[in-house]
Amino acid sequence: MQKIRVLLVDDHAILREGIKALLEKQENIEVAAEAGDGREAISKVAQIHPDVVVLDVSMPLMDGLEATRQMKRENPDIKILILTMHDDEEYFLQLLRVGASGYVTKKSVSRELVSAIEAVYRGESFLCPSMAKHLLSDYLRLGKDPEHEEQEKITPREREIVKLIAEGYTNQQIADILHRSVKTIESHRANILRKLNIHDSIELVKYAIRKKLIEI
Repeated sequence: MQKIRVLLVDDHAILREGIKALLEKQENIEVAAEAGDGREAISKVAQIHPDVVVLDVSMPLMDGLEATRQMKRENPDIKILILTMHDDEEYFLQLLRVGASGYVTKKSVSRELVSAIEAVYRGESFLCPSMAKHLLSDYLRLGKDPEHEEQEKITPREREIVKLIAEGYTNQQIADILHRSVKTIESHRANILRKLNIHDSIELVKYAIRKKLIEI
């Protein structure tokens, strides 16, 4: 079985060791390298080409935001998962805009990190529950877009899939729940995004919140 190769980036060696120990218990994940700051992380990405970068936000020399921006500029396909002590909405949205695929708080690492790594490796986005609350607040400020509303023509089955996606289930888990193939779920997902004129999972979560498909 091919393992997900992870670059672990945090300036606290003790924390890196703890996370490394957690990840190496997983059969499908390998910590391929470690780095202590953003500059070193960029260098390691060029050297080892990891599948997923688990990146701390607050680091010396270069912080997570700038490191993410540079890594995505030089390696557009790289998957970056942000690790932070705080669920700061403004910083979170900035990180998404520069290319991060997900956001996990350090207090929830033991519960969410493995699932988050697996999700971003598959090309999905990952949101921890606390950030979903921020998305709710953000969406309520934005209000409704009438033109967007006219395009909301999804079927009951597609609404069900939207709900499951917004609740954090993976394509495989949704396929198991609905007794369908992963390929079928992926096809539904693509159709949903097209019908709603939505381009990523973040916007899909906002849609689910606004339509009250999920509760925060």
